[in-house]
Amino acid sequence: MSPGALAVLMLVIGVLAGALITTAAYAPELRRISRLLDARRDGRASANARITMGAHAPGVAELAEAINRELDCAMRSHIDGMRAQRDFQRDLSALSHDIRTPLTGAKGYLQLAADETDPALKRRRIDAAVERINRTSELLDALFSYTKASDPDLVLNAEPIDVREIVEQCLLGHYPDFERLGWEPVVTGTGAPRITEADRQAMGRIVENLVANALRHGSGAPELRIATAPEQTILSISNPIDRPDELDVEHLFDRFYRADSARRGGGSGLGLATSAKLAEAMGMSLEAKVDRGRLTIELRSNQSR
Repeated sequence: MSPGALAVLMLVIGVLAGALITTAAYAPELRRISRLLDARRDGRASANARITMGAHAPGVAELAEAINRELDCAMRSHIDGMRAQRDFQRDLSALSHDIRTPLTGAKGYLQLAADETDPALKRRRIDAAVERINRTSELLDALFSYTKASDPDLVLNAEPIDVREIVEQCLLGHYPDFERLGWEPVVTGTGAPRITEADRQAMGRIVENLVANALRHGSGAPELRIATAPEQTILSISNPIDRPDELDVEHLFDRFYRADSARRGGGSGLGLATSAKLAEAMGMSLEAKVDRGRLTIELRSNQSR
């Protein structure tokens, strides 16, 4: 055999030997990884099981670390999903109770009215039943609004709107409520148009929910302020509240959030959550803070002029 052919043969033998050595090093580790993943999938291994290295094989350690990171991420997602499901079931139970209570009351009043011979008393009991049925309708409407606002496919039509005009219309619509409570809202910043790009209906719903929240849960007349900043229109509504220390502003916009100090007038626990969803869909933000016994909620929108 010529020296050249011998050299080629030795090179081929060397390559094959290297391949065999590499296969011997990689194959056991890859089989271990495969067996662990199969065991996790079939439930034969703990959900906390992670890949460990039995021997060093170049590149396999990095592969094992990458797989472990993905397993950790999947575990966190699973835990978050379980928490979300638990919270949803708890919230659904609370809403079911809120709906069942007025319906049970309405049924009772109607049964009493059916047996009542005094026309005036019968009328009062029927009115009480109607009031409780209306309360149920309000809860269902709030749930529908929240569900709609939470739809990832929600389509909103942005157009130039005057925030001042929407605020004034909302306050005018609630004039009887303010009059009943003896409150006179203080409004500043309405002397000139405050134009922003937003969906008119969604913005109207946000303002309505903020004002309704102040009326329902506040302990005094609200102050509304419309201001402008670079590229922003800012709407804030502030009102005094009872027992402000009991209010957790970090969860104020959560679905079905409830606090005793914020429940004086009832409510579904969905109004502010709906507003936050709508604001997010329009690229806006809602923030809340409590200072000196007053709750202030601030809506920041973009593209003011």
